Parts: sequence; C-alpha cells; structure tokens
Amino acid sequence: MERKYLAFFSIIGISVLFILRLFYLQVVDTSYRNSPLNNSAVAVKYDYPKRGYIYDRNGILLVANQPSYDIMIIPQDVRELDTLEFCDLLKISKEDLTKRYKRARTYSPRIPSVFLTQLSKENYAFLQEKMYKYKGFYIQKRLLRQYPVKSAPNVLGYLGEVNENDLKKNPYYQLGEIFGVNGIEKQYEELLRGVKGVKFIQKNRFNKEIGPYKEGKYDTVPIIGKDLTLTIDSKLQQYGEQLMANKRGGIVAIEPSTGEILSLVSMPTYDPNRMVGRKRSKNSVELFGDTINRPMFDRGLLAQYPPGSPFKIINALIGLQEEVITPDTHFYCYGGYKYGRAANNFMGCHCGVYGSPIKLDRGIYKSCNAYFANVYRRTIEKYGKASKGTDVWNKHVESFGLGNFLGTDLPTGKKGLVPDSKMYDKYYPGGGWRAPTIISNAIGQGEVLTTPIQLANMTAAIANRGHFYTPHILKKVDNKAIEIEAYTKPKHTTIAPQHFEPIVQGMFNVFEKGTAQGSRVKGITIGGKTGTAENFASFNGKRFQFKDHSVFVAFAPIENPKIAIAVFVENGYWGSRWAGPIATLMIEKYLNGETKRAWLEKRMLEGSLQSEYDEQLAVEIEARAAYAKEQQLLKEQQQLAQKGE
Repeated sequence: MERKYLAFFSIIGISVLFILRLFYLQVVDTSYRNSPLNNSAVAVKYDYPKRGYIYDRNGILLVANQPSYDIMIIPQDVRELDTLEFCDLLKISKEDLTKRYKRARTYSPRIPSVFLTQLSKENYAFLQEKMYKYKGFYIQKRLLRQYPVKSAPNVLGYLGEVNENDLKKNPYYQLGEIFGVNGIEKQYEELLRGVKGVKFIQKNRFNKEIGPYKEGKYDTVPIIGKDLTLTIDSKLQQYGEQLMANKRGGIVAIEPSTGEILSLVSMPTYDPNRMVGRKRSKNSVELFGDTINRPMFDRGLLAQYPPGSPFKIINALIGLQEEVITPDTHFYCYGGYKYGRAANNFMGCHCGVYGSPIKLDRGIYKSCNAYFANVYRRTIEKYGKASKGTDVWNKHVESFGLGNFLGTDLPTGKKGLVPDSKMYDKYYPGGGWRAPTIISNAIGQGEVLTTPIQLANMTAAIANRGHFYTPHILKKVDNKAIEIEAYTKPKHTTIAPQHFEPIVQGMFNVFEKGTAQGSRVKGITIGGKTGTAENFASFNGKRFQFKDHSVFVAFAPIENPKIAIAVFVENGYWGSRWAGPIATLMIEKYLNGETKRAWLEKRMLEGSLQSEYDEQLAVEIEARAAYAKEQQLLKEQQQLAQKGE
C-alpha cells in the first residue's frame, strides 16, 4: 500500500511543478513574449557594415567598396500588385518573379531576404519613388566590391550570394546576402565582413511602421569589417601578369626570410571587376565556361606539373646527406644514361660534356641527366632494397614541402605527388621494380608532380640553407602585424646546412657558365636552375606528347636572399627560353625597382605561345572526333550483329 501512495503523490507533485512552471512562463515571465523575434507586428531590418578594405604590402589599395541597392522582401507583408508593371520596373519575367517569391517564402514568411540584388544608382533613384505601391518590398543600401587595380583576381577572390546550402552551414547569414566565395574574400570572410546591425521596427494594426520596437532596446549597431594588408607586392604582381600575356602558366615569388608571398600569378587571368554587379552572373558563366584558357583556375596553386630539372637539386642534396656522393664525386656522360638491358632503356642528355668527368658543380650548371641518374640510383640502392631506399628518399623530398599541402592561408591548393614504395608496389604487384624502373625521378620527370608554389617554397628553403617558413598572404589586420606561430616558426629540412653551399655555388654558375647565361642581371647575384618538363596529355586512352613546359627557379641575392621564385610557362620549350628570362626580369624589378634589359623585356612582353596552344587544341579535337567515330562504328557493328542473330 505504501508504494501505491508514494507513486500517487509523486505524480501529483510533478504535475503541480509543471503547472507552476507554465504559469511562470506564460504570466510572470514576459521576456520571450516581448522578444521582437516572437512578435509578428515587428519588422526586422539589417544594417550592413562597411566591408574591410584590402591593401598590398606597400599600402596600395586593391579592394574598395561602392554603393549598391538591393530590393528586399517580407513575404507575409506582400499584397496584390500589378505584376506586369512590377516586372517591367525590375526588368524580370513573371516566372522569375514567382520563383523569387516562392524561394523567399520557403526561407521565411516574415524574415526579410534579398529579392533582387545590385540595382544601379539610376535604377535606385527611379524605383525609390514607386516602391510605396508594392507592399512587402523595400530597398536596402549595400556595398559592393570595387577593384582599383585590375589585377590578381585569383588572390583576391570574389563575393557571391548566400544560397540555401550556405545557410545550412552558417546560420549567421540571410538568404541572398553577400559573402566571400574564393581567395582572400573567402579565407578571411569573418574579418572582412564585420558584424551586421539589427533594427526592430514596430508596426500598427494597419501594418504601418510606427517607430523602433521597445525604444530600440533590442537593436544592435553594425561593426565595420577589418582592413587587411596582404604580403603581395601589387606592382610585381602586375608586372608578372604583363610578362605572361598570351601565355599560360604560373609564377610564385616568396620572401625567403618570412615566407611572405610577393606575387601569385596565374595566366590567363581576368579583370576582377567582371565579378561585380548585375553582369556578374553572365560573366561568371563565360569565365567558368572557358574550358580552354581556364581563367578561373589558379595555376600557381592548383596546376600540377612534373618539376623537370630544378628537381635535380633536391636529388643532389639527398645524395650528399645520404653520403652516396661528395661534391668531388664524378660520373661520365656519353650522350645520356644507359640502364637495363633493353635497347630503349636510355635517358638522353644534352649537357654537351661527352666522355669527361662531371662533378656536382658542373652537373648542376650543365644540367647533366647522366650525372643525376647516377646520384639517384645510388640513393635508392643504398639500403639494399629499392623499397627502403625509396621511402628514405621520399622523406627527404617531403621535408622541402613537396607532396603535401604547405599549410598556407590560401583557400585552395593541390598536394602534388612524391611517390613512395607503397605506390610502386601497387604499380608493380609482383615486386619487380628497382631503381632503374623509376629512374625518371632522377630528373624530375617520372611520377613526381609539383605546383608552382611548392617549387617556389623549395627554392626558398635552398636560399635559407635548409629551412623555410610557411608561405602565407596575410601581413596585417587593421594595420597591426599578425603574430601566428605557424608563419614565424621555421620548418627544417632533413638536409644538414653544410650541404647547401656547394649546391648554391652550382646554381650561381648556372648564370655564370651554364644554361642561363643569357639571363644574367648586372649587379645582382642569382642562384637558379633551368628546367624542361615533358608535356604529355591523354585523350580517350591515347597518349600525345606536346611542346615541353618551360620551368625556372631562382633566388637572389645569393648572400642575403630577398626573393625566391618559380616560373612555369606551359608549352614554353625549354627553361632558358621563356621561364628563365621572366624570372630574372621579376627579380630585377623587385630588387632594383626597374629593369634595364629593354630588349629582353620587350621580347617577353610581346611574345606569344598561342600557336602552340592552338596546335595542342587541334590535336585534342581531332582525337576526340576520332574516338567518337570509333564508338559510332562499334555501335553500328553491334547493331548489325544483333540483327544477324
């Protein structure tokens, strides 16, 4: 009996507690009832702050703001209207009107959202006088981006409208608001956007605004966005874009002592102002739809190329560290390097040193394939098993930031590729691979892939004699220097510092008596390495070889490096033809503020590789057409066979 009464009184007690709590919430506590978010007679209006400006490292304004006007909608306040007149005013179709209204109502019947964005000043002035006729609609001022310097869109990024998927990821935004989609605008969105203010407006029973709700008790003021200073040198960036006109490729320049990115060129490019305003949608379709030139593809961060001969430097450093060579170790070259028994197992060489001993210094400045094939083979075979040697080699290479994300503050990028034993075990499941099987890695061909920013960072590590700082693009926030440990703490390679000096000497001699003599700059000591990367493309299972890519890496001055640079020019033949001159002109411009090699500058500015790109495109079109024809014939044969059955 006692248990029965206990259960009875427990239920009564809990019921009383619930009743008391409900009474308190509904009668005593009026905070929720009085909240403007719970009051249908209150309109919510947002006050958007000024978005932060963006400057280059020297204070040049790169991104500013310009006024724009959006038509906002509160669906539950919309009344019957003359749709034809309204559509004519806004220059939209009736179907578009219905679609936009439904989207806004699905989002929220009573919370304002953007109905139509980015009215011009002229349209705003005209519409402002007529908006009183259209209940539930009003015009709200907003700021759009403006680009005084028509450069570096791949760095700066652009703004886009928040959609339903974006709202699921971040409830801060309202449908149709503007936020950073790419580049700096995306990476530092929270700093740039500021915090929007909110105003709650009381309405009477006629749905007319009569003043602030609760005398503005719940209103908040907007907090303006923070101004950002980038590490980019705008003049150097623009110069690089000019030099790369009518060419495809990427340029990345880094300050070795800090990891600050001085330029990040991707060509072809576009005017960033094209991604602003009412024409943004049309321009976006055009730019993203250009699958030939790919102006929206950041080649400096995303394009993965074989590194070519600059990679020989890494193999030389690994050889020194693993003690399979010394600077005085010599090899012979007889027009290339023979490996294996098959007649075609021969790596050709154009160093011009036939039958004479080649040591490290000469191997670098003459770019001898035979020399570096021997160095690489000794490294891989040092540990008995090729798998063990390859994994040791892999760790050394990755310590230079290759084959992985660098940890930059850029919102996009590719890892590249540095092969290891697991990868080759998959390629050769029988375990039959050896050092000669993968010998192409010796000269930066093979399976190795790098991005321009990785090669620039590798060059910075060599310039620093064994360490680098994470490449980054943000320098100051509201004119205060950033202090992020990831950018100020050096990352050390696996190579001992003493091994870098003979490498640096060889890179210096590349200009003095090697493959880049024609690109010397008077008064500046430069260490560099030319490169030619083979350019293959596969279409429908068939492999085609096109004109090689032109590659060059360099740093200067040798004694106290201020700039490290990597240049890739697609279909540019060999390193000293396009990439080398462009790199040294960039170095000269940055260190001296001007260039004095007018003849070379003119050739680079006016030079075009469009004929090479057209030729490659023609081959691709022909290959695809042939494949389509083959598929059609196969289909017809299958149909005939079926009829025969």
